[in-house]
Amino acid sequence: MKPKSRIVNIPVYQPGKPIEEVKRELGLTEVTKLASNENPYGSAPSVQQAIAAELTQLHLYPDGGAVELTAELAASLGVTSEQIIFGCGSDEIIALITRAFLEPGDETIMADQTFSVYKSNADIEGAAVHEVPLKDGVHDLPGMLAQINDRTKIVWVCNPNNPTGTIVDEAELVQFMDQVPSHVLVVLDEAYYEYVVDGAYPQSIPMLSKYPNLVILRTFSKIYGLAALRIGYGVGGADVIKLINQVREPFNTSRIGQAAARQALRDQNFVQECRTKNREGIEYLTGHFERLGLSYFPSQTNFIMVDTGHSAMEVFQSMLSRGVIIRAGHHKYPTYIRVTVGTARENEIFIRALEETLQERTAAV
Repeated sequence: MKPKSRIVNIPVYQPGKPIEEVKRELGLTEVTKLASNENPYGSAPSVQQAIAAELTQLHLYPDGGAVELTAELAASLGVTSEQIIFGCGSDEIIALITRAFLEPGDETIMADQTFSVYKSNADIEGAAVHEVPLKDGVHDLPGMLAQINDRTKIVWVCNPNNPTGTIVDEAELVQFMDQVPSHVLVVLDEAYYEYVVDGAYPQSIPMLSKYPNLVILRTFSKIYGLAALRIGYGVGGADVIKLINQVREPFNTSRIGQAAARQALRDQNFVQECRTKNREGIEYLTGHFERLGLSYFPSQTNFIMVDTGHSAMEVFQSMLSRGVIIRAGHHKYPTYIRVTVGTARENEIFIRALEETLQERTAAV
């Protein structure tokens, strides 16, 4: 069989190592996974009740248009239902956008260290990818603007950025959007929107009325704790959302996912509690990084990227042998690891393992 030539060398996305696999391979009884930016507090109890109520309905197809969920979300955001599209995680919305807009010969722009799914989907569609280096871990919006030409179809801005956790502020984003040509779609990925506490962070939904070429992505996978149910969404102008919907597969979100997301949206007390606990975790971890003399990017997410001063892959393996799974392999930052903010106990376990690892690596030099 002969596949499309352009997909042959596309790397397969590598998720964080599963806990059970690590236990089995290393013979460990306890493993702490801080690699996939999951909410360590799970989902709200009310959401779990909503999930249980759906278990007698598994023989029925889900609502193909997620009508009730869309209506509730639209009311919450202050937009119309026609401005929202749901997907199997925001990952699917990314894939649908590239399917709807990119053709061979088109061009797309993104940061050189950001969420890898933008590039992989653009590669699948045969578009040329221009990667603009981050500046101090932050998107270089003027640099991205300079790359736009008549062949540019999409610019991707991950805000907060994954993996650095940094943000561009509202003034920077508005200045950028004012200069982006109307034929270029700007995809603003806000997967970690609910974790942000910086008052300078853009309030992007009101911008939709001014910028018809803006699409915003968000998800229920992160602070809402529904990663296993794969439900994310895009918000934009009705005309743009209609085009994306035209390439969406039917029944792409489940009954359980829709029910869980509806209840999660209603339970904002849980969201606030998780945001508060996460910020406490950020302060704990950064305090220890400073004690250890380690530099890090200021994070507005539920993860932090820290410079270990050693090969990140070697640090990863050493941490793994201690039963702690983190993230490494960021090609532009070979000595940095990314760690998810866990519970207080998980954070303590991580810091202890990191100290031991750094002592081990320093002694080996």
